[in-house]
Amino acid sequence: MPQLPAPDYPADVRARLETDAKEVIARYPDSRSALLPLLHLTQSEEGYVTRTGVRFCAEMLGLTTAEVTAVSTFYSMYRRKPSGDYQVGVCTNTLCAVMGGDAIFDELKQHLGVGNNETTEDGKVTLEHIECNAACDFAPVVMVNWEFFDNQTVESAKRLVDDLRAGEQVTPTRGAPLCTYKETARILAGFPDERPGAVDATGGAGPASLIGLRLAKGEIASARTPHPRGDAGPRDTPPQPGAEHLSSHDAPQKTAPSDPANPTGPVAEEGK
Repeated sequence: MPQLPAPDYPADVRARLETDAKEVIARYPDSRSALLPLLHLTQSEEGYVTRTGVRFCAEMLGLTTAEVTAVSTFYSMYRRKPSGDYQVGVCTNTLCAVMGGDAIFDELKQHLGVGNNETTEDGKVTLEHIECNAACDFAPVVMVNWEFFDNQTVESAKRLVDDLRAGEQVTPTRGAPLCTYKETARILAGFPDERPGAVDATGGAGPASLIGLRLAKGEIASARTPHPRGDAGPRDTPPQPGAEHLSSHDAPQKTAPSDPANPTGPVAEEGK
C-alpha cells in the first residue's frame, strides 16, 4: 500500500531545526549543496534519517523527497533505522582484516549478540563492519562515532564495548573526546564542537603514514634497496650512461612507442 505523507516535526522542533537549517544553507551559493549537512542535522535530532527528516530537507531545499531519499540511501554515514548511541565500526578491509579485524568483528557479534548493522537491546551500541579508514599503520582499527581506537585486539575491543554499555568514560586513541552519535551528527552538520578542549584534540597520522612526507622534505635518507637480480648496485644509485636498466619497468617494452620495431598502432587500415 502507498505510504501516507510523512508527519511533520512538532512545531517547536520544526522552528529550531529551521533556524539551524537556514544557517547551513547560507553557507552555499546553491542551496541544494546543503543537503548532506542537513541530513546530518536531522540525524542529530532523531538518531537516523526518518521520513519526517527527508520531508524536512526536501521542503527546505526545494527538492523532491525522492531526490533526498536517493542521497540519504547512497551514503553509509546516514542511518536508515533507529540505532544505538555509539556506532562501533570494525574495519574489515584488507590490512585490518589480516591483522585481526575479521576476528574482532566475529567476536563482537557473539559478545554483543547482534549481527552487522544491528543494535544491542539496551540501545547503546550498533555494530557494523566498515571499509578502510586510512589508518592502516594502526591496524586493526575500530571506530566509535568516527573516532579512532587503534591497534585493537579481540580483548581490547570487548572491553571497549562493555565500557560503552556501562556508561564508563572512554577515550579514543587520538582525536576529540567521544560523544554520542546524535552529538557527532550535529558536529558533522557543521556546528562547532563547544566541549572544552575538543577542537584542540586532533588526531595525527602515524609514523608509517608520514614516511613519504619526511622523505620529500629530506628529513630522512631514502632506503637502499638491493637490485632485484642481486648483481648490481643499490636502486637509489643514479644510472650511468650505457648501463643496464635497474628494473625492467624502467626499460622500453617491446610494444612501447619508443621501439620502432614494435609499433603500438594498427598494422592495417581500418576495415582491412
